[in-house]
Amino acid sequence: MKNIRHFFTSESVTEGHPDKMADQISDAVLDAILEKDPNGRVACETLVLTGMIHLCGQISTDCYVDMNKVIRETVKKIGYTDASEGMDGNTCGICLSIDEQSPDIAIGVNKSLEVKQGEMMNDSIEGIGAGDQGMMFGFACSETPELMPLPIMLAHRLVQMLSAVRKNEELTYLLPDGKSQVTIEYEGDKPVRASTVVLSAQHKPDVPLDVIRQDLMEQVIKPVIPENLLDKKTKIYVNPTGRFVIGGPLGDTGLTGRKIIVDTYGGMSRHGGGAFSGKDPTKVDRSASYMARYVAKNIVAAGLADKCEVSISYAIGVATPTHIGIETFGTEKIEPEKIAKLVKEHFDLRPGAIIRDLKLRKPIYLPLAAYGHFGRPDLDLTWERIDKAEAIRSAAGLSESAVVK
Repeated sequence: MKNIRHFFTSESVTEGHPDKMADQISDAVLDAILEKDPNGRVACETLVLTGMIHLCGQISTDCYVDMNKVIRETVKKIGYTDASEGMDGNTCGICLSIDEQSPDIAIGVNKSLEVKQGEMMNDSIEGIGAGDQGMMFGFACSETPELMPLPIMLAHRLVQMLSAVRKNEELTYLLPDGKSQVTIEYEGDKPVRASTVVLSAQHKPDVPLDVIRQDLMEQVIKPVIPENLLDKKTKIYVNPTGRFVIGGPLGDTGLTGRKIIVDTYGGMSRHGGGAFSGKDPTKVDRSASYMARYVAKNIVAAGLADKCEVSISYAIGVATPTHIGIETFGTEKIEPEKIAKLVKEHFDLRPGAIIRDLKLRKPIYLPLAAYGHFGRPDLDLTWERIDKAEAIRSAAGLSESAVVK
């Protein structure tokens, strides 16, 4: 049964997709605040529609940020500078609806239940309480160098390349919106071929479809999808409707947090449901998801398992997780109970410790708001490091050859 053939599909979208525009605006505002006030509290969402941007939420900070300017610069950088295409960063309408963080939430974040009960020092960063209840998941597997699932990595690379050939003006008829989808056939846990590749690219109206399909095949798909994964049976669809002129906010409303599977593992791992963008690191939806990925990646890199999913859950205002779970899907090299013990010994999963250890009070979030928060070799992300793998391997008693380099 281990070698049974099966298929898995993941999708991604470009930075010009309306939902991703909303994510980037929310994270641009977050970064602007953290740059001036690392302790700022931010929980903001963005609604994007034709010619209009609405930023709303709760923000508590001592600094001043020109949010209108931040929003406009973000929209223009994405590539929307023409009102006839549904959005112009220079002239679009902007509505701000911002309140301060609820004091009922702040009291639990500022002083955890453990501090109130005398179990932790009040001035200890580890005494920060979780900003909300919930469960978070992190995942890693050995099928790519980034220890990520292959379908989502290829889907991301397709839309990254699509944006690259637009921005460097190799294909001047491309517009910012676009989507990709990749179906990989597996033999057991091993990816063996690309079954289906879908690429949809927004374009100017006067370009023949056959030109678009030829260009995207040669300049996007072939450079991204490894040749050994393509065969005569691979189905490739480029702009399958035949026309994709109306896109971005003109074609669809965008909203922060509506692409959480694109942001994570393409559906190959479970998701707690909480979005990332627009949230400062006291929100465990974001910070604990990053830590769960860090734990899972180091477990796989250490050779303890070929596939690992880490789950962490919290109660609002409480620092200590209510539950820590490890799932290795039968790929573990040592007893699962021993892996769970090693996790508790090598990782501090309290919110304040996560913020400290992963250095999360910095303006690092805008680049994550498109093309995924994990498996990003283009960014130096603390939660993508495998700096604990050697120590974990040694503590587990595995040979050095087990460690993923």
